[in-house]
Amino acid sequence: MQVATEMNRDLLEIVRALELRFTEDNPLSHARHQRSRRVLPGGNTRQTLYYSPFPLTVVRGQGGHVIDLDGHVYLNLVGDYAAGVYGHSCAPIHEAIHTCLTNGLSLSGVNNPEVEFAELIKARIPSLEQLRFCNSGSEACLLAALLARHATNRPALLVFKGCYHGGFMIYGDSPQPLSAPFEIVQATYNDVAGTREVLRAHAASIAAILVEPVMSAGGCIPATPEFLSMLREETRTLGITLVFDEVMTSRLGPGGVQGEIGITPDLTTLGKFWGGGFAFGAFGGAESLMRHFDVGAGGALSHGGTFNNNIVAMTAGLVGARDVYTPAVCRGLNRRGDALRLELNELGHRTGIAFQATGLGAVLNSHWRAGRISSPADVEPTNSLLRRLFQLDMLLRGYYVAQRGMITLALSTTDEDLRGYVLAVADFLRTYEDVLPRRSP
Repeated sequence: MQVATEMNRDLLEIVRALELRFTEDNPLSHARHQRSRRVLPGGNTRQTLYYSPFPLTVVRGQGGHVIDLDGHVYLNLVGDYAAGVYGHSCAPIHEAIHTCLTNGLSLSGVNNPEVEFAELIKARIPSLEQLRFCNSGSEACLLAALLARHATNRPALLVFKGCYHGGFMIYGDSPQPLSAPFEIVQATYNDVAGTREVLRAHAASIAAILVEPVMSAGGCIPATPEFLSMLREETRTLGITLVFDEVMTSRLGPGGVQGEIGITPDLTTLGKFWGGGFAFGAFGGAESLMRHFDVGAGGALSHGGTFNNNIVAMTAGLVGARDVYTPAVCRGLNRRGDALRLELNELGHRTGIAFQATGLGAVLNSHWRAGRISSPADVEPTNSLLRRLFQLDMLLRGYYVAQRGMITLALSTTDEDLRGYVLAVADFLRTYEDVLPRRSP
């Protein structure tokens, strides 16, 4: 215990020294943060982007890199939390958007790209027999939950401890004030027997299960095939709607993770990269469920939204998915992500440090612990100081990473970029080995 206390004390001193250096190296970002706090609570309007001691102000993206207000250049490994598949500029999307600007914005009617885009998505993800567009993954998850409650005439949702389904649906150990006030039943991710028991005990009140095939914000934890198969089997038996939240994971295979594992949900939610760099959300699934939105045929759900089919997002999303992030390109990027994860895990084994990466394809997360990680509870004990140390050190080396340890690769990220990052991580492990947790002998 005394050794651990001394290590934490040393770690705190190292982090404080790095924060001081970070502040001295970024005076313009620091000043901008102080200015922004006067008009924006906490100095931001997207909490995910905040980190201690203050977030860098990013002014430009070029290739696979971003440049901050103080002129520093970083390899962007944040990837806008999985939305940035196309990098900071993509010629086919840029050209298509230029045409949009020429032909006019806010056209006040239905348009051609929305139909073509919906057809493309359905072709890629066949479980989306019909779909609706909206403006974010958060909206998509909320609307899918409301649809399931309406269709089943049941009030409750089953969610998993530590899950995140957008800004309106956050479920940790304690209630989140901004989460929608649904009746909630919670279970443990990847716990087959326990979840089955919870499902059967509450079946009469559960309208839907919301589950990410890879729990993203909870630490990039893949669901086991056995777990997802059990959910599909039980929901069919019990008349519960199975919702796959693929807002983040749909980039991990041409047909999303569901296409890779061969499990068909009743509803699917999409967002992030599908917008081609613009605000986007979508949800859809079985026609028997989506018919509730067909008010012309007696459906009772009237779903509006001024920008649901905005011409820019529809065009950028269509061109990006059709012409750039093709199935072959998708598979190639995710193979590179798998290779990166294996290299990082090899570093942990070789050095004897309790360091590992989890995830699937080009979305991964580093953790400062050894042993199997199957649910968010397995990563909660992680020392937050270690995460701060790693992020600060990587930023000072020129690698833009998230404090939570999450990395999402873009098409603009090169193999040379990733080799440099692996070398930087290896040097980090050597430099701070005295304060990093060790693997059990």
